[in-house]
Amino acid sequence: MSDLNSTSNLKTVRVVIKGRVQGVSYRGWTVDNATELGLSAMFSGSPEKVLEMERRCWVGPPAAKVTSVNVNDCDEDLAPGFECRLTV
Repeated sequence: MSDLNSTSNLKTVRVVIKGRVQGVSYRGWTVDNATELGLSAMFSGSPEKVLEMERRCWVGPPAAKVTSVNVNDCDEDLAPGFECRLTV
């Protein structure tokens, strides 16, 4: 059985989401969904779960109107857990 916590099994991406995402609880929604998928930091986890989170980002909470989701691979060393950062 493979070690799912091994860094060789992880994909890490940085995601920038644009559109109507302020004032619609998008950040809280993102934290809830990332936590549900077991992702941490920017989005770091199994490639399948990272891809699922990328798909979910296009939808967002009910009042959101997402116009773009920019996903870039990231090589940063990340602490475990997920944190909501301020808007860029």
